[in-house]
Amino acid sequence: MTEEFTHVDEDGDAQMVDVGEKADTQRRAVARGEIRLSAATLEAISEDNIGKGDVLTTARIGAIQAVKHTWETIPMCHQIPITNVETDFAVGDDAVECTVAVETVGKTGCEMEALEGVTTGLNVVWDMVKASEKDGDGQYPTAAIEDVRVVEKTKSALGE
Repeated sequence: MTEEFTHVDEDGDAQMVDVGEKADTQRRAVARGEIRLSAATLEAISEDNIGKGDVLTTARIGAIQAVKHTWETIPMCHQIPITNVETDFAVGDDAVECTVAVETVGKTGCEMEALEGVTTGLNVVWDMVKASEKDGDGQYPTAAIEDVRVVEKTKSALGE
């Protein structure tokens, strides 16, 4: 199978894909990932007992901000009108799971925005709890951001 590289021109130079002729459609993308943490840190998050403040609320705000600014950090990403962002954080037995759903009406998808929301949301969790995760040697033996992926991507004609 021959792959066409749409982000390079005939001279091999980077370019943004021209989506000007594409029809506007309703689009939705959902991404998910997790940050593995120690049981003590997870309990402290659940009890809202982290010294820096409310971890999950701060992470939710960070995820939404990241979605809205994805076009500024991903070089070939189009600036798109975000119509909705849903964030969910679930504290489990060994990790905090983050799910971000993004919706738009436009000419290009929103999976990059969903991925950016998840990774930033998880990075905010890490920033809020890193002092709790440090062991006696100054290392972080438990913490790991893992399994960040797109779990849903849909598009439909307007009005469907």
